[in-house]
Amino acid sequence: MRRRLSLAHLPTPLHQPTRLAHAMGLDLWLKRDDMTGGAEAGNKIRKLEYLLADALESGCDAVITCGGIQSNHARATALLAASLGLRSLLFLRTTGTDLNPARAPLAGNVLLDKLAGAEIRLITPAEYRERTRVMAEAAEGLRRAGMRPYVIPEGGSNGLGSLGYVEAMAEVRRQLDMGLAGGKPFDLVVHACGSGGTAAGVVLGAVRFEVAPEVRAMAVCDDAPTFEQTIERIIGEARSIDARLKESADLTVDDHGKGPAYAVSTPEQRRRMVQAARLSGVVFDPV
Repeated sequence: MRRRLSLAHLPTPLHQPTRLAHAMGLDLWLKRDDMTGGAEAGNKIRKLEYLLADALESGCDAVITCGGIQSNHARATALLAASLGLRSLLFLRTTGTDLNPARAPLAGNVLLDKLAGAEIRLITPAEYRERTRVMAEAAEGLRRAGMRPYVIPEGGSNGLGSLGYVEAMAEVRRQLDMGLAGGKPFDLVVHACGSGGTAAGVVLGAVRFEVAPEVRAMAVCDDAPTFEQTIERIIGEARSIDARLKESADLTVDDHGKGPAYAVSTPEQRRRMVQAARLSGVVFDPV
């Protein structure tokens, strides 16, 4: 396996929200990856343990990545890069007309990005569709300035990053072996899907470590066919890194729960978030 930094607070709890599970009529368990850290917490840190290790091994002194204006991935990257002494450059998509980052509202993840010392460049949705080219050009500019940049794709979602969720499934297996959730494999693993890397890792890890035979990725932005292609590509990249990842769990990408836009939720989604919080104390991200 590739080198991995120890950045997350692991293992995260495997927790049964009893009242919520009863209300839903399910034997429901939550893998609490909202508890992987402090301000940098969330699922992205597992991917960044591998990606930032690779950046350091490659002798890089700066990282470049991208996301929406309030990107959790960008925030986690900025904070972790700061902790490792790396400069961070973030390309953040905005629908606003003012692209001056100095005038971006200091709220939420943008505030944390700036506290971490990240350089923010706001780009339009059209530019964001060309994000691979945009980040490559920025990397070339940093090289000309004498720096050694490392480009991290949207969401940290490539074969290397997905190994974070292969390892997460190994962690769940160890918790099952300790007797949690009755010690038996689950029927199904369900998770949110915004860039495909978590899905790829879960699909590979769930079957390798006998966690579940089926995975359902809930799309938060693109449609199911787009994600299916992306996830399949990332799975191929992961297998090129670790040849032991030969089998995949059955994957369904479900795009019926998408809101009207990224990070814009429907009244029904907001009602469900309130229900979950009041029955379990768990706050879900309204993406």
